Amino acid sequence: MSASAIAPAPTVARGLAVILFTVFLDLLGFGMIIPILPLHARELHATVPQVGWLLSIYSIMQLVCAPLLGRLSDRVGRRPVLLLSIFGSAASQLGYALSPSFPWLLLSRALAGACGANVSAAQAYVADVTDAQSRAGAMGLLGAALGLGFVLGPFLGGELARVEPRLPFFVASALSGLNWVLALLLLREPVRHEKRMQGSLSREALLRLLSTPPLAGLLGLFLLVTFGFANMEGVFALFCHARFGMDRQHVGRLFALVGVVMALVQGMLVRKLAPRLGERRLVVAGIALMAGGLCTTALSYQVPSLVVGTVLIAAGSGLHTPSLSSLISQAAGEQRGSVLGVSHALGALGRILGPLVGTWTFQLGPAVPYLTATGCMVLSLLVALYHVRQSEPHLT
Repeated sequence: MSASAIAPAPTVARGLAVILFTVFLDLLGFGMIIPILPLHARELHATVPQVGWLLSIYSIMQLVCAPLLGRLSDRVGRRPVLLLSIFGSAASQLGYALSPSFPWLLLSRALAGACGANVSAAQAYVADVTDAQSRAGAMGLLGAALGLGFVLGPFLGGELARVEPRLPFFVASALSGLNWVLALLLLREPVRHEKRMQGSLSREALLRLLSTPPLAGLLGLFLLVTFGFANMEGVFALFCHARFGMDRQHVGRLFALVGVVMALVQGMLVRKLAPRLGERRLVVAGIALMAGGLCTTALSYQVPSLVVGTVLIAAGSGLHTPSLSSLISQAAGEQRGSVLGVSHALGALGRILGPLVGTWTFQLGPAVPYLTATGCMVLSLLVALYHVRQSEPHLT
């Protein structure tokens, strides 16, 4: 069934545009506050360990709330969940600006993490209005919107903070408020999902679905790759400073390069390659590129080779992430909101454990987290190759 058979083409296009703008504004606001949030916490007399909890609570809340919001979107619809989560994001960002003490700041951050789980509902919306052939490309556009927001956010947040330290929080809240109004006026519930909302979505059926080997393998692969990537990401700035003497400005430029490469690969390359090669081959290629990039970075002692390794990691992630999300949504069937919520919870778990392991192994040597992540990607590649071989007859 094509997307045009599900809903009128203008409705589908408008819905996708609103979803893309929604996640772009989400990540723009997220990126704006990330560079200044730890400094803001210190100004509220937080200790260094408390700052660590402030950063971790976001992923912890995603771990808890992503499956709940995903399942709720299956039951009541994508639109209500998206509106609720966008409103919560606006409230949390306003809470950052108005927090009189660290506990209030921590509470606002927890609310932001809970509402940040709306990405699973956004992915489910995209899956509802696209067919199997175009889904990976649409997921790629979604990833590109996320990447673009993350690239622009830190720059905009830094510039606004120069005017007034709390101004980025107010602007991020205002952007989320605008996002909510646009979603309220323009976003419509997908027709395909409206027809399925009356069906049975029992917990037992979901557990049976999650335990099936194809879907369990995809979800396990998602956790493993996310853990490996987060293991490296958590010490990236420390590695660049220890080995190359880079300051915040140069590390920020490398982060921007990662975001640009990922946005280009997800927004342009995946759309062209997925119909020709299939998502499974793109997953394998993406993991192989990340493994090569991580190994190259670990062995780098010159900036050019560091840049090459960083670009390979970003390109591999850009190929892998939307392709695997598309495969998971296809395997999920009617419960794609619930299943995508579980996948985001597993991703949050990987982002919690990855930096903990990365910072611990960094004490053994700056390159050790990258070598550990390389080994994790090699294991992921073996899992992916096995799954590709098993699933080859079902390639779209």
